[in-house]
Amino acid sequence: MDFRDRRDAGRKLAKTLDAWRGRPDVVVLALPRGGVPVASEVAHFLGAPLDVLVVRKLGFPGQEEFAMGAIASGGVRVMSELPGVWPVSQEAIEAVVARETQELARREQLYRGQRAPLALAGRVVILVDDGLATGATMHAAVLAARAAQPQRIIVAVPVASREAVRLLGTVADEVVSVFTPEHFRAVGLWYADFGQTSDDEVRELLR
Repeated sequence: MDFRDRRDAGRKLAKTLDAWRGRPDVVVLALPRGGVPVASEVAHFLGAPLDVLVVRKLGFPGQEEFAMGAIASGGVRVMSELPGVWPVSQEAIEAVVARETQELARREQLYRGQRAPLALAGRVVILVDDGLATGATMHAAVLAARAAQPQRIIVAVPVASREAVRLLGTVADEVVSVFTPEHFRAVGLWYADFGQTSDDEVRELLR
């Protein structure tokens, strides 16, 4: 275990981003819910504004912990290339997409309310989550952020699988991971406390 909790992970991640500290063009975007406590520490250290970029994993029916893809704000959809793992019909995929699209809209309203998203055009966007396993959700987040025409996109996480780092390196301008273990297994294994982040905690941190 390398991190006590998400706040501890955020403080350690922030130190790796010191080159962006105090820059007025930097924006920190968290992937809720777990990425928000991490990103809050990063934004505080950098002196940058904090917002959320809502992304939803598309889990295999009956095996929801495994991502077959992800969706993000702005109608972005990314599907993982895992041929032959769990054959899924197009009808089943669309049912999952419809359910997660509804949840994505609910969370955007819950977390942001009437507040407009931060402007990203021409800015340095640092996308933060509590870790990367397959990288599918972050992949969708990068594509969603890219549509707003930022100057640069940096993916920053406390821990990531090497496969995810390679994947994100093809779509982001830079990928920063405090720890990239040879044998990854799961994000939660690298935290002493990996309890769920509540909606109330997300709203409080954004306030």
